[in-house]
Amino acid sequence: MPTPPRPAQRPVVHRHHGDERTDEYAWLRERDNPATLSHLEAENAYTEQTLSHLEGLRGELFEEFRSRIQETDEDVPARDGAWEYYTRTVEGLQYPIFARQPLRAGKPGGDKEQVLLDCNQAAEGTEYFALGAFAVSAAGRLLAYSADTNGSEEFELRVKDLQTGELLPDVITPTGYGAAWSADERHLFYTTLDAAHRPWKLWRHRLGTDPSEDVCVHTESDEAFYLGIGRTRSREWLVMGLHATESSEVRILRADDPEGDWRTVAPRRPGVEYSVDHHGDRFLIVTNDAGPDFRLAQAPVDDPGPDHWVDVIPHQQGVRIVSVDAFARHVVVSLREDGRTELDIIAADAFAGDPREGAPLAAGSRRRLRFDEPIYTVDVGVNREFDTSTLRIDYASLTTPSSVIDIDLDTDSRELRKQQPVLNVDLGRYRSAREWATAADGTKIPISLVWRDDRPAGGPLLLYGYGSYEHSMDPWFSTLRLSLLDRGLAFAIAHVRGGGELGRAWYEHGKRLEKPNTFTDFVACADYLVETGWTSRDGLAIRGGSAGGLLIGAVLNLRPDLCAAAVAEVPFVDALTTILDPSLPLTVREWDEWGNPVEDPEVYAVMKSYAPFDNVAERDYPAIYATAGLNDPRVSYWEPAKWVARLRDRMTGGGPVVLKTELGAGHGGPSGRYDAWKDEAGVHAFVLDAVNGVNTEAGVHAGDTGSDAS
Repeated sequence: MPTPPRPAQRPVVHRHHGDERTDEYAWLRERDNPATLSHLEAENAYTEQTLSHLEGLRGELFEEFRSRIQETDEDVPARDGAWEYYTRTVEGLQYPIFARQPLRAGKPGGDKEQVLLDCNQAAEGTEYFALGAFAVSAAGRLLAYSADTNGSEEFELRVKDLQTGELLPDVITPTGYGAAWSADERHLFYTTLDAAHRPWKLWRHRLGTDPSEDVCVHTESDEAFYLGIGRTRSREWLVMGLHATESSEVRILRADDPEGDWRTVAPRRPGVEYSVDHHGDRFLIVTNDAGPDFRLAQAPVDDPGPDHWVDVIPHQQGVRIVSVDAFARHVVVSLREDGRTELDIIAADAFAGDPREGAPLAAGSRRRLRFDEPIYTVDVGVNREFDTSTLRIDYASLTTPSSVIDIDLDTDSRELRKQQPVLNVDLGRYRSAREWATAADGTKIPISLVWRDDRPAGGPLLLYGYGSYEHSMDPWFSTLRLSLLDRGLAFAIAHVRGGGELGRAWYEHGKRLEKPNTFTDFVACADYLVETGWTSRDGLAIRGGSAGGLLIGAVLNLRPDLCAAAVAEVPFVDALTTILDPSLPLTVREWDEWGNPVEDPEVYAVMKSYAPFDNVAERDYPAIYATAGLNDPRVSYWEPAKWVARLRDRMTGGGPVVLKTELGAGHGGPSGRYDAWKDEAGVHAFVLDAVNGVNTEAGVHAGDTGSDAS
């Protein structure tokens, strides 16, 4: 084995609430220090050397990925006025191409493609490329788009004349995510970032003028709030969203009055969240003001304040209303119930009458879309038009590839417009199930599983988790994952507290002082899978990224004997130090999620009890594969770099522990699809190499003996 790099130790003592913590690697925060980059490069070289025996397997996996993917492909066109918009990919090219074609006689069938943006051309000369905004003006004459070329999530905003194909001289940099056009196509709204990388200012740009003349229409001074800009599907209103973790405020402006005064729908209140959509003479409001799982309310457009919010769907404990999508003749409500995503349809005539007057929905006016599989994920898809009776949804499960389905909301008839092509695979061989583990406090924790039908009982298994920010890890289909399933692994998702799978309470019991539930839930799921014979201890690998990387790091300290291998991608492992530093991106906003350890000694003590970097101890650790992004604005590269160094210092056996840092990317890793597949092939190979008894040849399973006994 090669010798791992050893960064110099320069101890720094942190003191808070009478407690001291020593950080011997604090100097790695010095991004411009040549020794920092030298160390990260040495880590990359060590990782490559240590895993060099997997080069053949990585290549084999990458070719398998390609063999199953239709590399030249396009999605289902989405109608918008006189055009159909779609995205396509071309074999050999890293990035998508955004295009449209005209409708013929008002119907699909146009054959003159217009390329709006070829991301491959836009990315020429860069190692990284990601879009931040992509907004076509209402009349379809202009495109505003922004690009990030280093992973920092700072974007250059440009405007393209779609009639001439020329880029206009309007160039604005740096900007944040998102942009929105006024109705007259003369004004463009965009956001900029503060020193902590927070979208905090909304600007109005008049096309053809120098950006130095742009008007700042709002500055958000509260560091806990992020600012975003959008437009309702009706296109009548611009929407400025101001959101903290537990509070929100929405301001609105008619799209045909871009220089007018913005109105506040409801002033921000601690603990009260809401979002709005527009429907005729009313706004539809999803809010938690009457209960933790939210309700759907309505209010008149001319006076939409909270005094006029009346129920459309009252709050119901355990049925989490997530969002509302308004169409001219229907309203679609996205919700969660019994751990599943669901869509309810409401006929628009149920909203007849004065929006100030509350009345229960008429019988039969609300219905739920039903699906055959017991475990699935369904979402509202790309629906550009307001006046339509067709709803496009996205559907997938662990065994069903991503599917685009059009539903006639008048007749309930369904048309499968496209299912993600999966080549050279018999999808009928894969199975899925839902199991429930029991946490120490008696809470039942759902686990979603998928495997191939000839997997030996007790074979290896990869367990994935996240568990923060109320983000739900709903079952998803992965073409790349099939390479693991074909080698005898099962894949499982631990739906731990801190996510939103079982409503707002599921989230509340996995944050701040109750954050340790997230980690012990995951341990309970892993133990359940071993104890019930799904896998063995030396056949178990675990994986998580970002806050899920914090989960992995905390679990490894709690139970280093839990598994044979762990993958922690851009892991938030120096959590306490980061959340104590208000100067870092995200920190102040994050106090709603983790608590404020600067002011509250109890929060400090709880965070210190689980922060992975602070709890590395002298013990054996399993094989660990960690990643980082040098330009990552969300989880700074030094967190995994320090964690890996301390692990190597203190661990008494096990391993290896390796770190791969993307030196030209950020939080999401490589941006090109082929680069991302190669990256995933490396993770797969590491897992396959680490779990016990796995034959890495596709289609050959551990335990196969050629007899019925296997």
